[in-house]
Amino acid sequence: VWLVIWPSQQVVIASTNQVLAGGQALPEAAAKGARALFASRTNVMFSMPLLFFMGAARHLILDRDFSQVQFWAVSASIGLTLLLLEINALKGTKLGPLTTVRGVVHAGVLLTAVLYLLVEVTTR
Repeated sequence: VWLVIWPSQQVVIASTNQVLAGGQALPEAAAKGARALFASRTNVMFSMPLLFFMGAARHLILDRDFSQVQFWAVSASIGLTLLLLEINALKGTKLGPLTTVRGVVHAGVLLTAVLYLLVEVTTR
């Protein structure tokens, strides 16, 4: 939020203030606004699995006896999934399903299901 969304919002706010004062809009304001929107919606999508796993922590106990290899396989697969999604949020240009609030909710639920399945499959 502080490294992507807030700086982009500052440019949009400065552009709006400049227009209100009778000046011209900043040319980069539209692109910065789109970047802030994309990052914000990605944050909402990431919040869903976060809330699920926090809420399920007491009931979703992973007390299986798995080896170090399985632990690192789980960690690497989850980390890679999140890294690819974060790179898309920072460098991507198409919103895809994140265009609408409904799409964000569906993407968040899908991400939650994928992460849950990764944990279940790789720790059995």
